Amino acid sequence: MNIQSTVPLNNGIPIPWLGLGVYQSEPGDETRTAVRWAIEAGYRHVDTAAFYGNEESVAQGIRDSGIDRSEIFVTTKLWNDDHGYDRVMTAFDESRRRLDCDVIDLFLIHWPMKGKYLDSWRAFEKLYADEKIRAIGVSNFLEVHLEPLLADFDVVPAVNQVEWHPRVLQRPLVDFCRSKGIQFQAWSPLGRAKYLDDPTLTTIAERHGKSPAQVLIRWDLEHEVVTIPKSVTRERIVSNADVFDFSLSADEIASIDALDRDERFGPHPLEFCG
Repeated sequence: MNIQSTVPLNNGIPIPWLGLGVYQSEPGDETRTAVRWAIEAGYRHVDTAAFYGNEESVAQGIRDSGIDRSEIFVTTKLWNDDHGYDRVMTAFDESRRRLDCDVIDLFLIHWPMKGKYLDSWRAFEKLYADEKIRAIGVSNFLEVHLEPLLADFDVVPAVNQVEWHPRVLQRPLVDFCRSKGIQFQAWSPLGRAKYLDDPTLTTIAERHGKSPAQVLIRWDLEHEVVTIPKSVTRERIVSNADVFDFSLSADEIASIDALDRDERFGPHPLEFCG
């Protein structure tokens, strides 16, 4: 495995295991340069969203890199105000314009807004059938949101992107997604750096000559979870990708798993989505 290694989604489309997240990256030079640095470091996967306000900057960073857009896997997301069949169509076209591309690699429903997301998925299926999106998926969906979607529609989400790190493992959700062929993906894989000084992580990091952040990213990969750590610092972007020259033992993985506290640092979907 290396920085450009991929895993096939349930429709056969390959997604790189490691990507750059740009949540809270400022539009303009900050996001543009972060994306360019990431691509220069070997990344071929960038995750953005309409809500982040930096899709245009992501597109500019890709252009600045000199790497053809077709070589970069780009994810964006539908924001909560744009649910509903017609609004999805308009929002998608706006994202596609901002990203300066004809086809988006992965389009996600950002949050499962109550009473709205099923109608939105109908539009997602249409866009997918029209080959305007290579894969469609969801974000922040729990089993209670996935079950009616799976029951009522033909296309199974390719990805479920959720908050996932050692403090919130969501084991039943992971198992459910895998049983349905839905690739699990982690946002906030470093837990917003709130516990990188945990003795379990620092001890393992010292053993491997790595940083706690690198250990966490490697832990994601060992669990076969696609991960998108965010940084706007060139040194950290490069460091976050330096995780393919070591592996964790079964005991080390188990000791990190034991940090689970069901502790979220972002919103709980049931509380946030109504």
